[in-house]
Amino acid sequence: MAKAEFQLEPLTCPTCVKKIESTLTKAKGVDSVKVLFSSSKVKTEFDDTQTNAEKLKLTIENLGYTVLTSKVS
Repeated sequence: MAKAEFQLEPLTCPTCVKKIESTLTKAKGVDSVKVLFSSSKVKTEFDDTQTNAEKLKLTIENLGYTVLTSKVS
């Protein structure tokens, strides 16, 4: 099990949180997603045999959000 944290540009509305969470939750291999509105961070846990942090980052960016930094552990 791997973890990744993404720092986004500031989120502007609670709808953004739901959009990111619902999309990432449906992604193959993702076990948990938590979007922190106040800090504009996305925390994920995923099966690294099915996906990786780069794919998750691209998914977030394809939704129209800018990922400033990412950290994998």
